[in-house]
Amino acid sequence: MRRFALTGVLVDYESVTRGAVVVEGNEILAIVPEEEVGEWGVEEVYGGKDYIVIPGLINAHTHVAMTKFRGLGEDLPTEVWLERIIWPMELKWTRREIRRWAELGIREALMNGSTTINDHYFFADEIAKVAERLGIRAFVGQTVMDKIDFPLASPEEGFRFFKRWRNRSELVTPTLAPHATNTVSLELMTEIAELSEETGARVHIHLAQSEAEVSEVKRHYGLSPVGLLKRAGFLNERLIGVHGVYLDDSDFERLAKAGSSIVHCPTSNVKLEARTVGLRKLLDFGLNVALGNDSPNPTGILDPFLEMRTAGIVANLTAGRAHAVPPRELFGMATLFGARALGVKAGLLKPGYLADLVLIKADKPWFKPLENLYSLLVYSARGSDVEMTVVNGRILHRKFTWGPSSQSI
Repeated sequence: MRRFALTGVLVDYESVTRGAVVVEGNEILAIVPEEEVGEWGVEEVYGGKDYIVIPGLINAHTHVAMTKFRGLGEDLPTEVWLERIIWPMELKWTRREIRRWAELGIREALMNGSTTINDHYFFADEIAKVAERLGIRAFVGQTVMDKIDFPLASPEEGFRFFKRWRNRSELVTPTLAPHATNTVSLELMTEIAELSEETGARVHIHLAQSEAEVSEVKRHYGLSPVGLLKRAGFLNERLIGVHGVYLDDSDFERLAKAGSSIVHCPTSNVKLEARTVGLRKLLDFGLNVALGNDSPNPTGILDPFLEMRTAGIVANLTAGRAHAVPPRELFGMATLFGARALGVKAGLLKPGYLADLVLIKADKPWFKPLENLYSLLVYSARGSDVEMTVVNGRILHRKFTWGPSSQSI
């Protein structure tokens, strides 16, 4: 079985050291001193003096095919953005177009260091096929709604997609993807919760993203969105709630007690709602927090480094400098905590963990001095610094070259 190694400064949530990551098959075989790498029978060594090796970044909430809508509907609030811009255009999707634009989005994610995406969209079959062909690790859910007349979001198709892809692929894992608490009925949510309990599937849902969502749920059920999820049977470790902009302390407490995860998408939240959830509070309540770019519209780019940086800066605004979130925690959200949310053995540089890795070329001015590595990775690095992206032990992206063959965009 082929072995190769990445060398440089090794950084994960638990430690910073110089060394080499030896890869065999789809796992990390060993972490060794750089000078000993030749003793491990490796065929190739990548990296060296001016390089940083990190676990692959986990983009825990994406809509990769929405690359097609980049730059449209700027400066509109969430509900207006959806109803006037996004939903009318989405009704025109074809399978061929979804394939083309999902490929573009996945390539963009890989180039910027994402080794895993957690995608929530229509024509999920096509997105899953593209993800498998390009080699990215992908959790994919077919978006479903039944409180809005939207044929692409048929609940039946959501269930069919899940059953077709369950245990089918090493890289693609199907999820259950109800759209949001105000677009999915309690009856459908209960049915989804029962299937999740039966199969162990993750449930990926937009949660308290807008004021309109919260007010609609309260008007129909007399509950908060989290209260509705509890009634449906969603509050457990398989729940991945996205955004949480309008959650309160009691919501945080219930989610934390249940072992649920929240995906923080600050760039998207600030652009669409001009506010975001208090990150410091999420962490203080003991919630597992991952990070997501959301879609290229409204965020502009699928760059997880951008999301780490934005999360740290916005945390100062929401909680004050005295309650800032340290760079190490922000880095953990983009790696280890994302892996926990999805239930994958990734996010650390340790033997036996998945060989999902990123090699960063750190010979640029913004990496000098090469100290305080967590701060550099959060506040100085950007996706264009990624020299190599490895998923499941395969080199998928090298600067200016690609691994798997592709269709033209």
